[in-house]
Amino acid sequence: MMKIVSSSLALASLVGPALAGAIYTLNECVRGEGFYDSFNFENITDPTKGRVTYVNRTTAESLNLTYATSDTFILRADDTTVLNVNDTGRNSVRIRSNQRHHEHVVVFDIQHMPEGCGTWPAIWETKESGWPASGEIDILEGANNVVPNQSTLHTSHNCSMPNNTLQSGTFTTTNCDASVAYNIGCAVKLTQDNNSFGPAFNDIGGGWYAMERTLHYIKVWFWERQDPFVPLDVSSGAWMIDTDNWGIPAAYFPNNTECDIQSHFGANNIIIDLTFCGSWAGNAALYNASGCPLDCETYVNNNPTAFTNAYFQISSMNVYK
Repeated sequence: MMKIVSSSLALASLVGPALAGAIYTLNECVRGEGFYDSFNFENITDPTKGRVTYVNRTTAESLNLTYATSDTFILRADDTTVLNVNDTGRNSVRIRSNQRHHEHVVVFDIQHMPEGCGTWPAIWETKESGWPASGEIDILEGANNVVPNQSTLHTSHNCSMPNNTLQSGTFTTTNCDASVAYNIGCAVKLTQDNNSFGPAFNDIGGGWYAMERTLHYIKVWFWERQDPFVPLDVSSGAWMIDTDNWGIPAAYFPNNTECDIQSHFGANNIIIDLTFCGSWAGNAALYNASGCPLDCETYVNNNPTAFTNAYFQISSMNVYK
């Protein structure tokens, strides 16, 4: 872990208040085997009612559902077992960061994400106890290979977003309240880039997802692997970053008269998981509209080899404060 507080404060004093909020220094660099140290394995019942069994670390390593090198971490699902209706679900993994974060930036260098009918991969932040009192930020999320990626906030009551923010993505819903409309949240589809999710993401070698959370806004960016405009401090994993130089975000959730960001978001964990079916991927109308065969649970039960490519390959996760 790296904490460079004094340098950060000194630089902030030099550049002045106009830029101080956009400059951050590296707080934690997680790479390869470091994911085992920075995350814990959640052997829990899936809150989204997925067709999944989240296994503990010992089981994950023994079944090769997670493995790591010095610069790569793999998180995947079982792709060999035919399930019967009495099984609890397909073995998979859900990990949660040991640290919780308030205002921060997180950058993920992702080579590959899970793909396949019935899959529902996500990288997100929340505090599970008392949800949604501490808010939820979905950075990377989708289901059934449907493009593009969707970045979403879920909150307690009284939080909505304006529909005309400066972003390259498109709002599909603006009410973030988790108690409204079956917890759809306020969602932005990354309509500027269909390579932001699923097989298309994997075909280009992935890319970088970043999220910045301040007292005044939450932003999400995505850059493809070969994007000539990816900021150097992102692609190099620099120890200091300046988000003012990152351009227009894919998703922008500002503080506004209908939502006070500070009061709706607390200290949250980072979560990476892969579930199947459940309340989103398994919704019959959405599953059928995606062009997937059978019904979701039947397909997931009977077609293990369909999930050979259902894995995250993550090079690094950098947290800046």
